[in-house]
Amino acid sequence: MIEVQGLTKRYGSKVAVDDISFSVDEGEIVGFLGPNGAGKSTTMNILTGYLSSDIGTVKIGGFDILDEPDQAKQKIGYLPENPPLYMDMTVREYLDFVYDLKKTKIPRKRHIEEICKTVKITDVYHRLIKNLSKGYKQRVGFAQALIGNPEVLILDEPTVGLDPKQIIDIRNLIKDLGKKHTVILSSHILPEIQAICDRVIIINRGKIVADDTAENLSANISTDHRLMVTVEGPENEVYKTLSTLPGMQQVTTLGNRGSGSFEYSLEAKEGVDVRRELNKRLAARNWPILALKSNELTLEDIFLKLVSLDTDVEKYIKPSESTKKAVAESVLGSQEAEATQEGRDTFWEDRQKAKESDVPDDDEEDMSEDAEDDAAAADAEDGSSDDNTKENGGEQ
Repeated sequence: MIEVQGLTKRYGSKVAVDDISFSVDEGEIVGFLGPNGAGKSTTMNILTGYLSSDIGTVKIGGFDILDEPDQAKQKIGYLPENPPLYMDMTVREYLDFVYDLKKTKIPRKRHIEEICKTVKITDVYHRLIKNLSKGYKQRVGFAQALIGNPEVLILDEPTVGLDPKQIIDIRNLIKDLGKKHTVILSSHILPEIQAICDRVIIINRGKIVADDTAENLSANISTDHRLMVTVEGPENEVYKTLSTLPGMQQVTTLGNRGSGSFEYSLEAKEGVDVRRELNKRLAARNWPILALKSNELTLEDIFLKLVSLDTDVEKYIKPSESTKKAVAESVLGSQEAEATQEGRDTFWEDRQKAKESDVPDDDEEDMSEDAEDDAAAADAEDGSSDDNTKENGGEQ
């Protein structure tokens, strides 16, 4: 449903989005994550047609967002972080306005009634938007995104500023919408992404650094896949039972946890899930499981691990040739268009060295400024001397 290929966006010499590619299938809910300044908002603005890319293509339902904008945008419903609401309108007036703005062909009355029922705003349909709570305003924002029955929903921070109950309501709404729509969801609330989304895309410094399910990312990044279990029962007998589970490699007793219960660390063979057999055998012996947890990484752990590079990402990810050429042209001018690949590589090497060079201390900066001032004064004096010479020569 959504196809992004080789997307690049730059502002002067700053590369905001650097040669990214991904796709979202029909009916999929995808979380789009990234720290501030990573290129997340730029990418979402390009997907909605609000910004144009310098290089690459975006297709929505097979239509190019730049070459066929009308057809592509008809398939998009967009909810920005701050919903585009007119506070002096009633909910009915606002949704009628959006209906006309989108040139919707679906019968008006029935269509708007269905949307209001879906997002649960029927009871505030005739109220002024400015008098609604934050949660209801957010629901009205969802309603405007749904007008026209778009196939793709792009939601930017849909739960920001909401209370816990409102967050749960919006989360359930997104899940329901995902049954009929393709959804891209951006949020800084990572447990929310983990609870809602089928897949996660993480962008950092303009590059996609992860694109998979949270479970697969955890399995690939973490080296610790142990289970920690607390069982009430005789220590030695429980230990022997745990050791005989199919696929079990190592069992370690971690100590007494009180009331006749003990904690154990279980390490199974790669790809083996021992939880069902574990529960079955312990239940048969009437040894209750008091706690069971995994050492696998949460989405928050994964996110922090992938975006916490202290060094410039260019050291880890080499920019594409198209990005090298485009940035070089923007900095050096059109002459770079005729440059060879070797010339572009030299430009990027010099650019990298400049970034890695030590920042001068305050004394060096002051000395540099003084030297520049002296040079400027000397130039002015030379210029004045030249002018006097010309004037004297002219009088002769």
